[in-house]
Amino acid sequence: MNEAAIENIKLYCRQLKFGGNIAKSVTTIEAETHEEFLAKILEIEIKRRESVRKNRYLKQAGFDVIKTFENYTFEQIELPPSITIDELKTTEFIKRNENLILYGPVGTGKTHLATAIGVAACLNNMKVKFFRTAALVNELIDAKNNGTLKKLLKQIEQSDLLICDEWGYIPIDVDGAKLLYQVISNCYEKKSLLLTTNLEFSKWNSIFFDEKLTNAIIDRMVHHSHLLIFNGPSYRLQNSLIKYN
Repeated sequence: MNEAAIENIKLYCRQLKFGGNIAKSVTTIEAETHEEFLAKILEIEIKRRESVRKNRYLKQAGFDVIKTFENYTFEQIELPPSITIDELKTTEFIKRNENLILYGPVGTGKTHLATAIGVAACLNNMKVKFFRTAALVNELIDAKNNGTLKKLLKQIEQSDLLICDEWGYIPIDVDGAKLLYQVISNCYEKKSLLLTTNLEFSKWNSIFFDEKLTNAIIDRMVHHSHLLIFNGPSYRLQNSLIKYN
């Protein structure tokens, strides 16, 4: 292929908003027919767009740190019979709009698992939003005060999975609790929710200070939910002890 043709291909790729991989690969593609050559060219572009989309979803999710299932162990997690490890890893439960509640002491791997599930969902072309619960409440209050609440709620509603990490770690005032309830209510049976918490249901009233609101949130969370119980020791504590021994 001559240089003029390659330059034309580069030009056409820019005009069509194709990636640069096509121009780079065009001289190395082996094909017996024009049709096979075109199919391989289109395959390159499709894979590029999939990669760009997945990276965009990972960035938009807002993870504190990217964590995966690699080397993650489920040995000290009690799974209900309603869900399997494979369904967690493949994020199959999200397609059914089912929820996950990850309950257990601090440092037992809840956030790691929540993030790994979220990352897997992004790689499966699903939209994810990750929040520390207190930070989400603050964002909701700020958005309400500056007139952008509708926009923020729409962004959350467009996700396939909403992750609320550290649920119940910090008490929430009445206004914040009402806004959080609105988020939970809007997501109910429309998308999946994932909470990580060290607080049992009977103590959730200490978060919201409103029994009716607490019961309404629990009712929506428990329905279509799987409860995963973390029984192990604190990973962080174990590793700090290793360092000092």
